[in-house]
Amino acid sequence: MRNHTDVTEFMILGFSEFPELQRPLFILFSLLYLMAVLGNLLVICIICADRHLHTPMYFFLANLSMIDISSLTVTVPKLLTMLLTHSNTISFSGCIVQMYWFLTGPGVEFLLLTAMAYDRYVAICNPLHYTIIMNERVCAFLAAFSWATGFLEVIPHAIVTSQFSFCDSNVINHVLCDLTALMKLSCTDTAVIETMNFVASVFTTFTPFSLTLTSYVFIISTILKTRSTEGKSKAFSTCSSHLTVILLSYGTMLGVYLQPASLDSINGNKLATMIYIILLPLLNPLIYSLRNKELKVALRKAIQRKS
Repeated sequence: MRNHTDVTEFMILGFSEFPELQRPLFILFSLLYLMAVLGNLLVICIICADRHLHTPMYFFLANLSMIDISSLTVTVPKLLTMLLTHSNTISFSGCIVQMYWFLTGPGVEFLLLTAMAYDRYVAICNPLHYTIIMNERVCAFLAAFSWATGFLEVIPHAIVTSQFSFCDSNVINHVLCDLTALMKLSCTDTAVIETMNFVASVFTTFTPFSLTLTSYVFIISTILKTRSTEGKSKAFSTCSSHLTVILLSYGTMLGVYLQPASLDSINGNKLATMIYIILLPLLNPLIYSLRNKELKVALRKAIQRKS
């Protein structure tokens, strides 16, 4: 058994088993990466520039775009470098840092989606007190809590993982330094980090999902009691984008980490991870911009001013 200090670097296989696809994948992922980053930056800029969008819902949406850009930047550039240069090595510390940043993304995102669900709950179920309940201080607290919790709860994972001993191999058959992949390589007892991972998953995944589900139970109940057909349609339209993003976020997360053993495959897991890393941040701004009249109006105004 070799101590972890003997492992100075890891080799991430990525898609190296398909050499003929290296260049096409580089072009594809580069385009998707640029589109995702530019799309989220555009959403942030529009929300900041248009004072009509300085509301809680768009404040949380801007935060969601920021965490999407952060998750993209910490994973995709390294993958693109590997595809272009065929240099698949990453330092031990670099691997731990990448794993840490990758794990913070879902925690922050799910908590922000929960805050957005609470915002929709107050707007639809308690509209008369909306401005009082969802004031600037409350919104800032919910956003700060989401970011702080997402970053702090992963620190123990990074510390424990950095103490692993890797005695068999330093080859990671994945597209990035994922915690599960490192646990498979380790010859250290992983019972502690498995317990930590379970507790963290309950706190940052199951609990936010339960709170979001509870909010929408009350929202749907209130909408169904509305007599006006126009009121029902308007209420559903304000929630449709958020519901779509929730389904995509939790669905892809389940696809990455909760595959049945009979369906689990390395290439399938790589594909599911790439969908989560690139496609989800790309789809989020598209979903909100295409299904949101206020964002489309603000974008149209911005284009007209530039013209």
